[in-house]
Amino acid sequence: MSELVSTRIRSTAGKLGLPHLADSLAQYAQRADEAKLGYLDFIDLVLSEELAVREDRRFRTGLRTSKLPHHKTLEDYDFSFQPELDPRKVKDLATLSFVEAKANAALLGPPGVGKTHIAVASAVAACRAGYSIYFTSLDDMVRNLKAAEAAGRLTSKLGSYLRPAVLVLDEVGYQPLDRDEANLVFQVISKRYERGSIILTSNKAFSKAHMFRRTRARWCCRNITGSNGRRADCGHASGISAISC
Repeated sequence: MSELVSTRIRSTAGKLGLPHLADSLAQYAQRADEAKLGYLDFIDLVLSEELAVREDRRFRTGLRTSKLPHHKTLEDYDFSFQPELDPRKVKDLATLSFVEAKANAALLGPPGVGKTHIAVASAVAACRAGYSIYFTSLDDMVRNLKAAEAAGRLTSKLGSYLRPAVLVLDEVGYQPLDRDEANLVFQVISKRYERGSIILTSNKAFSKAHMFRRTRARWCCRNITGSNGRRADCGHASGISAISC
């Protein structure tokens, strides 16, 4: 390949937004020559590599902007720590069927049993699959919404919690909410209905999470026995996949 052609390809690749092709042209040409690739195989190689690089970049950017406290996966979760928690039912979350359906998942149990780990791992899986994600504790979300409301920017701030395909809402029910705070939470939950999924963690049974009472008809529930042998109390709510840890 002449230097003139190489320069022209790099320039064109840059204009097309294919920086990896521009940087790796010589390596691609060498691999094609060594493997005696045909024209279509060579094009397939280049496009596949470029797509993989682009997807990895998107994934890393998504994690960076998600506010996740860590990037642990379900493979990092020690199921021996919760021997009565069925790994198959937890790993079912990683299939993201509930995200595809714009349904929701609730992880219920006492502090220290790994609810946040499972929630974050599910969000990481969603991010890798191409979904936008965002993490917040309920307390932080309420505080930010109250500040935005006081500054006349509530609609704009609500968008931060409505745009992601998956919103991870951590530590629901740890602190009591007054009427105005519960109304702000209700706005987020109700406006996300059929627009995106929520993964919440709570140390309370779902029926006792008072800020969700007004939206229970918008959720469906599936009970999964946790390590304490107790089932998540979801009442007769109808889009939450509940795991009692």
